[in-house]
Amino acid sequence: MLNHSGIFSTELPEKESNSTLRIAAIQMASGPSVSANLEEAFRLIELAVSQEAKLVVLPEYFCIMGLRDTDKLSVREQPGEGMVQSFLSETAKRFGIWLVGGSVPLESHISDKIYNSCLVYNNEGRQVARYDKIHLFGLELGEERFAEEKTIKAGDKVVAIDSPFGRIGLSICYDLRFPELYRLMGKVDIILAPSAFTAITGKAHWETLIRARAIENQAYVIAPAQGGFHVSGRETNGDSMIVDPWGVVIDRLARGSGVVVATLDRAYQSSVRASLPALEHRCLCLYPC
Repeated sequence: MLNHSGIFSTELPEKESNSTLRIAAIQMASGPSVSANLEEAFRLIELAVSQEAKLVVLPEYFCIMGLRDTDKLSVREQPGEGMVQSFLSETAKRFGIWLVGGSVPLESHISDKIYNSCLVYNNEGRQVARYDKIHLFGLELGEERFAEEKTIKAGDKVVAIDSPFGRIGLSICYDLRFPELYRLMGKVDIILAPSAFTAITGKAHWETLIRARAIENQAYVIAPAQGGFHVSGRETNGDSMIVDPWGVVIDRLARGSGVVVATLDRAYQSSVRASLPALEHRCLCLYPC
């Protein structure tokens, strides 16, 4: 059963006084080598930092897209330990940024399954949030077959966290199709949606889902994606984007490795919410007790 009675929340110091901040989504076409993927991630993070990004978000499976679905089991890490988590912590501290590992394979109590976990590190390199993917992707369409439940243990906790950028809600990829998840977060200023959408589902639904989540929550959505052909033969959709609270795509990258950078403007977001107070017009009688 989904646990939303105690949404993860950390009280942090007063938000920065600046009304605008630079945010970035990183697009990759990750392969089976963790070390090679981390090298590429570092290069792209450095590129985002050179454009003054203070919040940088990596895509789902940034550290491994294996030849087989089970490959991620062999590189799983214990929480708080391992090469991938060390990389995220050290890189965040080195550049003085908030860094989000779109998903990291973490140990579960089931031997043949991992948690697909989104990890957030602050500018001191300290992990301040973890979200385990709740909705597990399944698809049987043409020659495409996916069944994440075979290798992933589903999470059961909704996660939102306060930050210098505003309140951030965490999600991963397939979660985008379930708007109730975001409602359970309460009022969030930013939604993270690191993803590895397939080419076929991405072409049909990716942009629509991201813009819908931005509009209905009047939030910025940062959606970094896997984008290209992978060694396994899989093709991912790409089209990483950042969308504003009015549903406007500020910046995007169609294919290949690269960085999407945009300015988060809290004053603009406040004006959107004041002009169209849809979040205040929600009818709570429609929600179960």
